[in-house]
Amino acid sequence: MTRQKIQIKKIDNTAARQVTFSKRRRGLFKKAYELSTLCDAEIALLVFSNTGKLFEYSSTSTRQVIERRNLQSERIDLLDPISTLELQLQSSTCAMLGTEIAEKTKELRQLRGEELQGLDLEELKHLEKLLEGGLNRVTQTKDELFFKEISILKRKEVELMEENQQLKEKMGNSPHMVQPTVAQQGLGQPSDCNGHAWRSYSSDISLRLGLPYPN
Repeated sequence: MTRQKIQIKKIDNTAARQVTFSKRRRGLFKKAYELSTLCDAEIALLVFSNTGKLFEYSSTSTRQVIERRNLQSERIDLLDPISTLELQLQSSTCAMLGTEIAEKTKELRQLRGEELQGLDLEELKHLEKLLEGGLNRVTQTKDELFFKEISILKRKEVELMEENQQLKEKMGNSPHMVQPTVAQQGLGQPSDCNGHAWRSYSSDISLRLGLPYPN
């Protein structure tokens, strides 16, 4: 069910008018408090009910704000018309910014799941789309960071493999590498490359012992 827009006109029913006055007055004071807090603004509000009762809100002091306003009016009277117009434009811009800040603050609270009372179905759907869009952006950013870290790790792996291969090549070409000798490869028997020394040594022993000469 969508909320019906209230027609802006005087409420004839006295009780309903009093209830609306109380609600709207509290909302107005709340907005003034938010504006003064968010923008560090000095605000004073004076409201008289139809019965003549005074309601007021001030971020500092109502009298102080009124005196400041009167002093500002005296200064404006001394300025040229162009400066007056600039001040009016600045005041209008400040008011617009204050309204925008209040709306954005309310929207931020709703994104956090606060102040959802009073929202109709279309407003809730719009809020849901905003949340889905934000979640998709968070997921996309997370995936990009994840793939970036994987790419860095792969590049480091390639660099380490290249360094390892270069180290192996340096060790293979080093002049300090000792080649195994003939004595280390065999049994350590005294012989030349053709085995003559061993045969001479064996024949000498055979003659001394009277053994047959080995072939």
